[in-house]
Amino acid sequence: MLLKEYRICMPLTVDEYKIGQLYMISKHSHEQSDRGEGVEVVQNEPFEDPHHGNGQFTEKRVYLNSKLPSWARAVVPKIFYVTEKAWNYYPYTITEYTCSFLPKFSIHIETKYEDNKGSNDSIFDSEAKDLEREVCFIDIACDEIPERYYKESEDPKHFKSEKTGRGQLREGWRDNHQPIMCSYKLVTVKFEVWGLQTRVEQFVHKVVRDILLIGHRQAFAWVDEWYDMTMDEVREFERATQEATNKKIGVFPPAISISSIALLPSSVRSAPSSAPSTPLSTDAPEFLSIPKDRPRKKSAPETLTLPDPEKKATLNLPGVYASEKPCRPKSE
Repeated sequence: MLLKEYRICMPLTVDEYKIGQLYMISKHSHEQSDRGEGVEVVQNEPFEDPHHGNGQFTEKRVYLNSKLPSWARAVVPKIFYVTEKAWNYYPYTITEYTCSFLPKFSIHIETKYEDNKGSNDSIFDSEAKDLEREVCFIDIACDEIPERYYKESEDPKHFKSEKTGRGQLREGWRDNHQPIMCSYKLVTVKFEVWGLQTRVEQFVHKVVRDILLIGHRQAFAWVDEWYDMTMDEVREFERATQEATNKKIGVFPPAISISSIALLPSSVRSAPSSAPSTPLSTDAPEFLSIPKDRPRKKSAPETLTLPDPEKKATLNLPGVYASEKPCRPKSE
């Protein structure tokens, strides 16, 4: 298990970001989705918790095989997904990730938002007071992002908001910018597979950090698009965008045909709709497929002819002579 606490400051207030995060997540998911890969929204509905009160529950499936490193693609199915379940009780959220074919893999994220510059060192003491964790500050203006994700229009060093006048953030902006808020994220990664645990957990944290950096940069760079929205308006935008995203991804074919086990009782075949499962497909994995153009071995006979029992006596087989008669049991 590898635990890290990320702190991401934003030139916004916590109240403003309540709209901004919903807008950013929906738009980002849509942009990153294409047929066969992306973010499919399975469930999005109000949820009430006895401790945290009213919130919103969402369940998504994130299809991302092509985004894995080559060493990981070699050991996972070509079609797989990560299930994301999130409970949003803003300014407190819980997000959990599980993998469709790795039951020992999980990511747990607790997030708290405060109007400060990341100076609260005890914000998660009640949740992880006995656990050692590394604190990582993420600077949306100065930290480098993977080149393939860079857009000048989303670079806080160059972007300036027309509606708020904020922007063109420079080195050290967190020390004197007003307003300022911080997303505190306590991220726990577990991959309990001997020999791969450390490598996978470190890789996942790198991916998480990149996603947090890109997402928060976009939330600020898109501020003029969402700044005047009400909660009802952003929820309608969220609904419409999720519907468009699901259509953009398309329907996944099943991986394994289950028609041959149709007689199993329904209690065996079915599972809760929220339970992660491996997508099914009618095609066999590539590594199990028989090459169609495989040449026939020259030494192999085209056909195999069995000897006729009636002509057995004429064959010169080792240990068999024409004069021998078949053995029969003696009559009593």
